[in-house]
Amino acid sequence: MTANLTIPYGQGSLTLEVDPQRAVTVLAPDHAEDSGAVDELGVIQKALDEPLGTAPLKDLAKGRKNVVILTSDHTRPLPSHLTLPLLLAEIRKGSPKAQITVIVGVGCHRAMTEEEMIQRFGAAVVKKENIINHDPHDDNNLVSLGRLPSGGEFRLNKTAVEADLLVAEGFIEPHQFAGFSGGPKSVLPGVAAFGTVLASHNAEFTVHPKARPGSVAGNPIHADMLFAARKAGLAFILNVTLTPRKKVDQAFAGDVEMAHQKGRERVLAKSAVKAALAPIVITSNGGYPLDQNIYQSTKSIMQADLTCQDNGVIIAVNECRDGHGSQAFLDSFQKAASLDSLLTEIESRGRDSAIPDQWVTQLTASILRRRRVIMVTKAEAQDVLTLGMRKAASLSEALTLADELVGDPQAPITVLPNAVAVVIR
Repeated sequence: MTANLTIPYGQGSLTLEVDPQRAVTVLAPDHAEDSGAVDELGVIQKALDEPLGTAPLKDLAKGRKNVVILTSDHTRPLPSHLTLPLLLAEIRKGSPKAQITVIVGVGCHRAMTEEEMIQRFGAAVVKKENIINHDPHDDNNLVSLGRLPSGGEFRLNKTAVEADLLVAEGFIEPHQFAGFSGGPKSVLPGVAAFGTVLASHNAEFTVHPKARPGSVAGNPIHADMLFAARKAGLAFILNVTLTPRKKVDQAFAGDVEMAHQKGRERVLAKSAVKAALAPIVITSNGGYPLDQNIYQSTKSIMQADLTCQDNGVIIAVNECRDGHGSQAFLDSFQKAASLDSLLTEIESRGRDSAIPDQWVTQLTASILRRRRVIMVTKAEAQDVLTLGMRKAASLSEALTLADELVGDPQAPITVLPNAVAVVIR
């Protein structure tokens, strides 16, 4: 007899048959009530009607002529087709003639395509509203606001800075070194200059003991982000938490600190799990859109690292329809003589001398010194190999290889089907 494990993969899933006598522990968020029956629009509207720490958005909008809404890019499952129309409506209740610009906070990712915008926001919103991609390299639309607490130069999207009302939407989940997504992350890295993002994501901070999923107290990256949000004048946020089905669980609106804190508490109540150390860990980003490339997929690998035994094997199940996702990430491994030399070089750089995607290179290389990583993916085999991992043609092939590497066909397995949605204690 066999037991089946189902792992999200792209917009579908992969199934693995496992001997029922084998020890398997699944670590997943507590969303037993996820029946799809939640009134998502009602939940969002209630949050807007009862904001935390601020007046309602329609009141904040009164007399404002130039309003900017920051939103997430294609790598995040934010249900903007629900949230954005409600934000627009609230703003126009207070200021019917306001000029509203929606800025996609890509951080250092690529720009969203029109097709992706239609899929995210809806065709009617894309046709009617002024939606633009942030460009972290466009010096003509970046202004300096001094220095971050970390010391890095703080430059931000000029259109966002010049708004007389700055609003952001986002969603909250654990983040591998920022503690949580959402909240102040809409500003930094969302609409910050490339160099500003690099300075905050420096080699010292990304391995700081407080820079980990579920942690904000004493987290230097969170401190930079919150400073940036306040300095930019972020006046109001609308953040949601999501179920594994990517449905709205709860919504939180108002002051960036107060609303985000309430959302974080909700996430921790649902997502905190106790580590179950095992020699083999099967992990996934939870499917599309979070598993679009290897760069994003490292998030589930980093989570798996926290529950993998020394010298164990991580099986990363991520579709990666867009390939590696970062040429700088790929090049760093391509040019390195060894993992040790790569890490030594990164650790020698100061806060102001970080290079593109250094954080993901540093954390991935650190894991590869302790673990073997097998990817089940559509990404090119050569790219997977260049990044120090192995590619398997199927989930069953990956488990067979993992069993061989650990030398035990009945080795215990820990499974993280939605790794980025849990906080591992």
